[in-house]
Amino acid sequence: METSDRAIVTYNLSKRYEGTKKFALKGLDLDVNKGEVYGFLGPNGAGKSTTIRLLMNFIQPTAGEAKIVGYDSVFDSTLAKAHVGYLAGEIALYPKMTGKQFLDYMSALQPPKRASYSRELSRMFQAELNKRISDLSRGNRQKIGIIQAFMHEPDVLILDEPTSGLDPLMQEAFFELVRTTKKRGASLFVSSHNLTEVQKMCDRVGFIREGKLIAEQNISDFSEKTASQTYDISFVEPAPLTQLKRLPKVKIKVNTPYHVTLRIRGGLQPLFQVLARYKVNSMDRRDLALEEEFLEFYRGKK
Repeated sequence: METSDRAIVTYNLSKRYEGTKKFALKGLDLDVNKGEVYGFLGPNGAGKSTTIRLLMNFIQPTAGEAKIVGYDSVFDSTLAKAHVGYLAGEIALYPKMTGKQFLDYMSALQPPKRASYSRELSRMFQAELNKRISDLSRGNRQKIGIIQAFMHEPDVLILDEPTSGLDPLMQEAFFELVRTTKKRGASLFVSSHNLTEVQKMCDRVGFIREGKLIAEQNISDFSEKTASQTYDISFVEPAPLTQLKRLPKVKIKVNTPYHVTLRIRGGLQPLFQVLARYKVNSMDRRDLALEEEFLEFYRGKK
């Protein structure tokens, strides 16, 4: 694939902070295609924020390089940033400004393509624009940060924990914004440790641990081929643990003698054959497959 087909590319990108022996990021080779939503997953301290700071040229690499829409993040930083909308993980806005004053200020620095789009986003997120930023809750400050990142309709969005502080309704508004932004051909690089939300918005995910990219996966392939399913099952009589434990690729947690949580990989027919022989009170599926799979990466089991 040619570089022109990529929104973000890194080659051997590495960072070791002064006075430390361990690399915060080591040998990152990454590419994000145009029109793709890429989720960058990992626990706190894994190297997610370091990667974003390198992409934004807030810090410079110890080795390697990064490019955004073909521009070097260090030597062409100004040109690269002209194509980027950015949201920091720990957002810091001007506390004495109102939300409207801040968005007007950001618009003056880089005029948006459509003046009406900022107003549209403000309505979508029910943003409180007339209050001073210092008087806003964390969630309402996050809304202002999201609006300023998207309102210029940039080619690339680099977002660090974008749903942090948002209530469920506003999270859904954000997911809808991601979908419409992707439709216009923009690329999104989203750092997160919220594994459930990744499944809702990303095309592909990369998992970073201890500064190294250890896995990449298409969400569709992951769901179809590798994900397990988890069920809470309640029995009228004591659960048939011996029979359930004989099932292939199964893990069982006994909550009470009558209630188990069962995680199974692969086909469900063997499970249903066992359950058909016993009285089942209820059987509820948990939508946690993606989260549980990546928790195994967290714990170093894969």
